[in-house]
Amino acid sequence: MSELSVDHVLGIKYLTPQDIQLIHQTADQFKEVINRPIKKVPSLRDITVANLFFENSTRTKLSFELAEKRLSADVINFSAAQSSVKKGETLIDTVNNILAMKVDVVVMRHPNPGAGVFLSNHINARIVNAGDGAHEHPTQALLDSYSIREKLGAEVMVCGPATLIPKHIEKLGVQVELDLRKALQWCDVANMLRVQNERMDISYFPSVREYTQQYGVNMELLQSLDKEITIMHPGPINRGVEITSEVADSDQAIILNQVENGVAVRMAVLYLVASKIKRN
Repeated sequence: MSELSVDHVLGIKYLTPQDIQLIHQTADQFKEVINRPIKKVPSLRDITVANLFFENSTRTKLSFELAEKRLSADVINFSAAQSSVKKGETLIDTVNNILAMKVDVVVMRHPNPGAGVFLSNHINARIVNAGDGAHEHPTQALLDSYSIREKLGAEVMVCGPATLIPKHIEKLGVQVELDLRKALQWCDVANMLRVQNERMDISYFPSVREYTQQYGVNMELLQSLDKEITIMHPGPINRGVEITSEVADSDQAIILNQVENGVAVRMAVLYLVASKIKRN
């Protein structure tokens, strides 16, 4: 298989196992590129990519922009905070104005779940979802899975306060554990997610201090386990909340590997999506 089964990367559920394998294999090649003295390839030399960020996400935006420049694409950056969106312009109008500039690929971050799917049905460009609110962030999932690829197919458990765990998540074949120590003793890899206060319109737990006491990971806790586990974090880290600085900077953490892998995986996604564009 040499091309994706989909025209856009809107969510993990739309990708086949073969698509994910192809993205990972392509990322291998690009990871080798970004570790060379000359880190650019001309793969997207004639492609224009627009980064449309309707909410702040510095790390994701930088990662995509670096991936695009490593592939020699022409890049347009758009921030809603300085745009006509504040004046009442609709999403489709905004994007169509940008597409009038002959944009081939749109990388979009938007606070509304499903915004990427909505857009893909209304405009003639390839869409890469860079996060749609509290819904999903497919390239983060792809880079996380790439970072622990030898463990793919593993059993999955979620752990946290019951108020933060989606209802009926067990139907996805996922285990639920409310006790952090039991979860860490069970797993080989712990992906410590940030508490996204900006998405919490109500308080899901009494205080950050209480959350840290129950669900924060420190070295004392890690060293008390019967085995050594791998620590991941999508960033940005709330140091001292979900993990301490000592854990984040330890040999057990692969957080900086995830950052490097993120550029390679996003290069792979952009390259594979752009390769499906039909040229007249």
